[in-house]
Amino acid sequence: MIATLATTAAPLAKAAMPVGQHAPATPGLFGAVLALLLVLALIVGLGWLLKRLPGSGFRPPEGMKLVASLSLGARERVVVVEVNGQQLLLGVGAGGISTLHVLPEPLPATPAPNLKQLPNFAHLLSQKLRKDP
Repeated sequence: MIATLATTAAPLAKAAMPVGQHAPATPGLFGAVLALLLVLALIVGLGWLLKRLPGSGFRPPEGMKLVASLSLGARERVVVVEVNGQQLLLGVGAGGISTLHVLPEPLPATPAPNLKQLPNFAHLLSQKLRKDP
């Protein structure tokens, strides 16, 4: 019995190939760059598609605008929202949103800061680092 097993195992051992000989070769640099470009194109394409879908949340709704916001706590805020020309003072909290007041006249528009009038950062930094009293 043992002799028959040994005689049948010998041809199988000769026919057996080294481990890993049939394994596919590792992908080259070209394949890795191509896969990366494909993933990036997929991300950009899905972003473009989400922007154009209705109700995606990326575009503000027509006729609504956030005028001002003030944080009162960790989860509480007071916001002024303009809806079709009428401004509402809303309280936003963990429990929900409630209308606090309907403003009879709109809040005055606050001008955006002029970023071109800001002082030179390098000059301010050198003044702060200077050791002269």
